[in-house]
Amino acid sequence: MAIAVLLLFYLLSISLSFHGDAYIGVNIGTDVTNMPSPTETVALLKAQNIQHVRLFDADKSMLLALAKTGIQVIVSVPNDELLGIGQSNATAANWVARNVIAHVPSTNITAIAVGSEVLTSLPNAAPVLVSALQFIQSALVAANLDDQIKVSTPLSTSIILDSFPPSQAFFNRTWDPVMSPLLKFLQSTGSYLMLNVYPYYDYMQSNDVIPLDYALFRPLPPNKEAVDSNTLLHYTNVFDAVIDAAYFAMSYLKFTNIPILVTESGWPSKGGSSEPDATPDNANTYNSNLIRHVLNNTGTPKQPKVTVSTYIYELYNEDLRSGPASESNWGLFYANGAPVYTLHLTGAGTVFANDTTNQTFCVAKSNADSKMIQAALDWACGPGKVDCSPLLHGQPCSEPDNVVAHATYAFNAYYQKMDKSPGSCDFKGVASVTTTNPSHGSCRFAGSGGKNGTNINGTALAPAINSTNSGSFSQYYNGGFFTSYMILALLLSALVVL
Repeated sequence: MAIAVLLLFYLLSISLSFHGDAYIGVNIGTDVTNMPSPTETVALLKAQNIQHVRLFDADKSMLLALAKTGIQVIVSVPNDELLGIGQSNATAANWVARNVIAHVPSTNITAIAVGSEVLTSLPNAAPVLVSALQFIQSALVAANLDDQIKVSTPLSTSIILDSFPPSQAFFNRTWDPVMSPLLKFLQSTGSYLMLNVYPYYDYMQSNDVIPLDYALFRPLPPNKEAVDSNTLLHYTNVFDAVIDAAYFAMSYLKFTNIPILVTESGWPSKGGSSEPDATPDNANTYNSNLIRHVLNNTGTPKQPKVTVSTYIYELYNEDLRSGPASESNWGLFYANGAPVYTLHLTGAGTVFANDTTNQTFCVAKSNADSKMIQAALDWACGPGKVDCSPLLHGQPCSEPDNVVAHATYAFNAYYQKMDKSPGSCDFKGVASVTTTNPSHGSCRFAGSGGKNGTNINGTALAPAINSTNSGSFSQYYNGGFFTSYMILALLLSALVVL
């Protein structure tokens, strides 16, 4: 499988403008075993030149890691905090002070998502939803941040009834007491309707009425395109039809100038026996075509001049999520930074996890236990047969002189020597794959070319780290094989000087 490296994603990053160029962003969920640290996650974002992210909370360490990167961030009020905020202006003001004001302008927060699919997932909070938005907005106005930061709430498309033909769509009237004031709030604040659009579920629930190609943006012959008999608008994909259904549903309530921001869309790469179309190929096809479709800036058949920026769900596979097998397989990347699949995009301007040079590196996790990292370093420089001489005092990679930096060099040397084979960048869970070249100064890492980075010498390949032959790291940690190696080398150099 091809591995992700530096992309031209900056071409997609633009300011939030629905009448200008659209952009693609990503959601970052955290229900992940061995979740990468915020620093590692930001390193992946930067390596991919991803300029727009949505968080499902307002995690302080993540916001600090995003500081001074320029990445535009949507922070979220989790559903379990919504009731308190919706019932108290002071609680909302405290939330904004702690999670927004404390971080701007260093962290480029551009929107606040208040709750997530509240009407369908937390209906008991629906009566205070608009109050929560208003209280959050008041706090932003008081801080003079209301022009910079928009406030909205992501809705599920399941609240739209009779969605095809789009011209007949309307919001579930059960929610009229909420939707009318919500749309009035969005209109008065110049915000947008946040919508989670999942053609995968529309397709799965259609009982074969919706063709797979129609859900995946695959080209359809004109006679197979869906036509709205009331407007004679032609629809070549589910995505556009659902968004236009939302536009028509808003117009039914007399709101015609509120743009839509798609806060979630994607396709799972793996599913259970009842989910045969959750495959890597379909996920690849959908997301590749979605990116291409959004970036062509043509809007939808109803609103061709209004672009629809979209956040892909999601950055990582969240393997800890419960439910059907597909729930844990929406990610573009595994937790170790390797892509789940390589997106198929035309031409040399590639996006997300697609590269011909296959440059990836193995690095030590900065938040891992230092003793485990040291043990793995001792193993790599001993039984792993990595040439660690560049780490000796006075050599190109001796600085920074700490276990994480030295282990990163050794881990990557082993990983490259093993031809990046599966399991060769694990080291008992203290290492991960990255697309960011860790070379610095005159220290060139294996895999990046140049001095001490072209090939790793060694006549025999070391055993895979996860194999039973690799033994326990502790046998190399006690007494510190690498530490002893360094001391011996220094003593020998001192004898030469004498």
